[in-house]
Amino acid sequence: MTVKAVKMGCTAPNVYSKVPDGGWGWTVAFAFFFVEALTYGILKSFGVFFNDLMESFDETNSRISWIISICVFVQTFTAPLSTVLSNRFGHRLVVMAGGVLISTGMVIASFARSVVDMYITIGVISGLGYCLSFLPTVTILSLYFDKRRSLVTAVASTGECFAVFSFAPAITALKEQIGWRYSLLSVGVLQLSIVVCGSLLRPIIIQEQEEVKAQPPEEPTETKYMLENEQTRTSIESIDSGVEITTSPSNVPGKTKAEPKSEEPKEHVQILAENNSSPPEPKTKLLDFSVMRDYSFICYAFFGLFATLGFFAPSLYIIPLSLSLGIGKDHSAYILSAMAIAEVFGRISAGWVLNKKPIRKIYIELICVVLLSVALFAFPFASEFWGLMTCSIFFGFMLGTVAGTHIPLLAEDDVVGIEKMSSAAGVYVFIQSLAGLAGPPLAGVIVDTTQNYSSAFYSCAAGMVLGAVFLSLVRPCKVGLCHCSQWGAEESAVGAAPDLPDDFIDMDIGKGENSGKGENLGKSENSGKGSDSVV
Repeated sequence: MTVKAVKMGCTAPNVYSKVPDGGWGWTVAFAFFFVEALTYGILKSFGVFFNDLMESFDETNSRISWIISICVFVQTFTAPLSTVLSNRFGHRLVVMAGGVLISTGMVIASFARSVVDMYITIGVISGLGYCLSFLPTVTILSLYFDKRRSLVTAVASTGECFAVFSFAPAITALKEQIGWRYSLLSVGVLQLSIVVCGSLLRPIIIQEQEEVKAQPPEEPTETKYMLENEQTRTSIESIDSGVEITTSPSNVPGKTKAEPKSEEPKEHVQILAENNSSPPEPKTKLLDFSVMRDYSFICYAFFGLFATLGFFAPSLYIIPLSLSLGIGKDHSAYILSAMAIAEVFGRISAGWVLNKKPIRKIYIELICVVLLSVALFAFPFASEFWGLMTCSIFFGFMLGTVAGTHIPLLAEDDVVGIEKMSSAAGVYVFIQSLAGLAGPPLAGVIVDTTQNYSSAFYSCAAGMVLGAVFLSLVRPCKVGLCHCSQWGAEESAVGAAPDLPDDFIDMDIGKGENSGKGENLGKSENSGKGSDSVV
């Protein structure tokens, strides 16, 4: 049951006693849906402007590809900056600032006079805005959910799929009416709504309720009082017998400070100290690079590095490929839309499967990556509309299973866990930046060299295969590291056992006290008997 500790305003953080798995998290998921649509959805729909930019600026495939390449590079390279700013100023302000940057870059790009202007506006300005908008949103969404995290994240991430499905035909029709420049201007104005989505991201605080454990001091105190009364009675009887023997606690070794009156005040002071003193809150690191010492995270980061080669290039080159095969513009847009719809089902299916327990999620991800590699290798063999449509649907479905889960999987114990999710996401996306920078231009160079758009998919498939290899090493590295650390801990414990005689000292002290008590009681009994014999 989720319990809010304090009733706060709409701008204040949500305070829960544990991860709510709902609550305001549904609003955050709604905001993430539209952030995905207006960030990655626009990036994947940018292929509709590809031929227009080549004709307007008289540039080659590879130089036009650098627009998206620089944008993806800046988006992923500045991921640590996004993490630092989110931890410092909060996710809400960072996402709102990112929305302003995205809209500004797109609007200015509509007035560009050269491809270099597009590099700066869309590549740098909008790219930085994409980073500040996407990463904090998916991070805070992961904090609101635990058991439903995979399913909710997968469903919310379908926003980019619906965006590609709707934006690609809409932008194509809009270009025929007002031209590509005003179409790009309209897209920039639409992306300003990211600011509204960012305003819905209320921070969350998980504040566990401290259970007050009842201390049982009554029984030991009562036992002590009974012992003292017994000893006092024995001393009185001994004095009446003519023998002056006192066995009061003041004369018994080890009981010199047994004052029952001081017991209650000490107890009271201790309770007050526990209530007034709260444990100091640990300082939140702006960016925790300790995840780089985790071998499983390193393998997972290399998986993201190589898999990114196959994320953007197919969506960017699917329309030019279809046009080169003699397929009309309208049918080409339908192919991209079909890919987007298949990706929706892929994301939802992956989220549903990963939400099942018990299941090793990292292995499900590996199977999806292998099938995604097969889909990429199938594109060059398509030669007509329906063949290309089949490959696009299969690729879109498998892309959805991977793209919607690879970042949330960082929160799983097989990688880094939920505690280091924020820093791990920043470092992970930062490492992806190299592939994001090299992927589309590398495909463009291959296309310019071979004069065949089908060859661009080979570089994507090769990168995805390498990613699958590193992903298969994540779980073995985690298990092997745990075993090594456990073996080292056991070895150190065995080696240090002879050097820790504290337990034996405590036992000897306890025995000494018990023997002292026994001797004193024995002496008092013998003295009582002696007095009786004298009488």
